[in-house]
Amino acid sequence: MGRDHLIQSKMTIEQIYTGCLAQGAYYIESKGEVAIIDPLREVQPYLDRAQKDDAKIKYIFETHFHADFVSGHLTLAKATGAPIVFGPNATTSFDSITAKDEQVFPLGDVSIVVLHTPGHTMESSCYLLRDENGKDHALFSGDTLFLGDVGRPDLAQKGADLTQEDLAGHLYDSLRNKVMTLADDVIVYPAHGAGSACGKNLSKETVGSIGGQKESNYALRADMTKEEFIQEVTDGLLPPPQYFPLNVKMNKEGYADIDEVLKKGSHSMNADEFEAAANETGAVVLDVRSVEDFAKGHVPRSIFIGIDGGFAPWVGALLMDVNQEILLVADKGREKEVITRLSRVGFDNTIGYLDGGFETWRKSAKEYDTVSQVSAEEWKGSLEEKSLVFDVRKSGEYISEHVLQAENTPLDYLNDHLSAFPSEENFFIHCAGGYRSMIAASILKSRGIHNFIDVAGGFAAIKEAGVEVSDYVCPSTIK
Repeated sequence: MGRDHLIQSKMTIEQIYTGCLAQGAYYIESKGEVAIIDPLREVQPYLDRAQKDDAKIKYIFETHFHADFVSGHLTLAKATGAPIVFGPNATTSFDSITAKDEQVFPLGDVSIVVLHTPGHTMESSCYLLRDENGKDHALFSGDTLFLGDVGRPDLAQKGADLTQEDLAGHLYDSLRNKVMTLADDVIVYPAHGAGSACGKNLSKETVGSIGGQKESNYALRADMTKEEFIQEVTDGLLPPPQYFPLNVKMNKEGYADIDEVLKKGSHSMNADEFEAAANETGAVVLDVRSVEDFAKGHVPRSIFIGIDGGFAPWVGALLMDVNQEILLVADKGREKEVITRLSRVGFDNTIGYLDGGFETWRKSAKEYDTVSQVSAEEWKGSLEEKSLVFDVRKSGEYISEHVLQAENTPLDYLNDHLSAFPSEENFFIHCAGGYRSMIAASILKSRGIHNFIDVAGGFAAIKEAGVEVSDYVCPSTIK
């Protein structure tokens, strides 16, 4: 987690940013009273911060029902007694406040105003912080406004009798009537940055201003018509990850306390117990070590998603079912971290881990598998025009630049491309840097496909080795 601090004479604002989710939670304190906005599932950092300030958490604000992570609102409310506040249209299975548009919540010498901004979802709201003089100071914009983009309008259609175009129209009105009317110097604190699946073109920056967004954000152009906005915001939207609705359900209806999740998952097993559990339960064996370690040896049919990469979103996108039981292979001492990060995206059913990691499996003389790899330099020397190459990067990356003979089979939708891979002839796979292609390698092997070689270092190493690549290709020419 990263922290940014902004300390004023009458208030403290702290952004608590979690890189693997590209998510920002917020801690606001004034005169011993604290508000938390969009808390992460593990809530101890907020409790510790309030204790350090000798302050009391007074409110827990949620900008909407998050789809990409499980919020910590319930656990935090249980620990503090603070009410959970949502914007208009929110219905929950637990005690919460459904605020009215423009309702004011006092906090020490400052105040927080609810701005209902439907569009990303119908309950989506921003929270406007006013300083001790009543001046608009900062907007906590949730998934309504990002830096460089706006929230995708296709996540709240089921059962709502709304199309994504309907939601985009609501979002246009919300931005024009509630957000763009604010002063240019109002600070913008979004819920997400680059890497989130909640928008298309998010900036790497995590703090901006209303004025800066009016100048740089394509969706906030002053001369933009509603029809143009709807077209541009909905154009190029990829299907959302399948775990998104399951996270929304947990955030609306409730979930197990994270301490229970950790207790259940922290069950160490020797190699025999681990193997038996895998066979008896049908659990996914999830290997979270490094790319290099997985390639050298891993439990057969295990799925690789390295903890030091874009872990949680890839787990959600590829495992999909949050009820899936999971067995872990992790570096010794990192098991709790992995279980916690799985729970952030709703995967609460870790049932144990291999005590001592893969070394325990290897020493037990059990069968293990490897991934064949070749360096980009070696590959360049053996590459032929007829070589079969599969690029598992996103389609936008592929369109921008790719190896001449490569076919695009994006990792997000790898299961849809399984028929493209030959059953006997050898082929090569690569991504941008090696992380995603190793995930793809593990999925292919779990499906019984072993006749491939991974290009170590991915496209970055391939370019550096001088392999011929294409320039930009018009999407319409791609099959």
